[in-house]
Amino acid sequence: MNEQEFAELAAGHALHALSDADERRFADALAAHPQWQHLAAADEDTAAQLVQATAPVVPPAGVRDALLAQIARTPQDPAADSDADQPSTTNQAEPTEPELAAIDAASRETAPASRRRWRRLFALAASVALIVGVGIGIAALTAHLTTPASVIALEQIESAADAQQASVELDSGATATAHWSPSSGQAVLVAEGLESLDDQSTYQLWFVRDEQPVPAGLFRAESGHATALLEGAVQAGDAIAVTVEPAGGSPTGLPTADPIIVIPTA
Repeated sequence: MNEQEFAELAAGHALHALSDADERRFADALAAHPQWQHLAAADEDTAAQLVQATAPVVPPAGVRDALLAQIARTPQDPAADSDADQPSTTNQAEPTEPELAAIDAASRETAPASRRRWRRLFALAASVALIVGVGIGIAALTAHLTTPASVIALEQIESAADAQQASVELDSGATATAHWSPSSGQAVLVAEGLESLDDQSTYQLWFVRDEQPVPAGLFRAESGHATALLEGAVQAGDAIAVTVEPAGGSPTGLPTADPIIVIPTA
């Protein structure tokens, strides 16, 4: 890991926005490179100052929509930053001029490209506090913006009219439940009691489609619990499977071991 990659993790750590796996990467990198402590300290100071500077009040109407509209127009991939000044062709509702001015002023980046995403989140959070007269606590704002994708997807699935689920119990006593919605195309696996793997192994998700396994992402179990969003769209007749693979996933793109979980969706 280089210093710029660590700086991105440090910003996410200060916002309590890292996954458990990235928190471990952050801690390991800091232990290996104590000279980078000043980066983490600076981000934590920034977050602390924002918390101390805010007092809870009711925000004016339109602030949340303005913030989300600005985020939607801002490239999340540093490679796309060069297109940030191009006019938007979407039909999203525009924020008011005072709101947009405050957000745009706060989102000017001076950090390296690899840090822009988290620096932008710092700037947007600070600008919203200014818009509401220093009124929204940074903790509540970042909690809303950094909810894991798997949790958001699970909420969307459960609120869908065609939401479905199926569960299995493993010989070890662990349980796994697949949640999916054909209309949204999303599938989420929720597991309890799974073994916590060492750093040399990982759990890998698969769609088993027409008897062929299709890679659908990696996940880890923390204290036996996991909520994992499958990558790709679930299709009618798919089964959702989990195998234990080497760190980084199967090197062949196919399972290297028998599945420990198989849940049919039909």
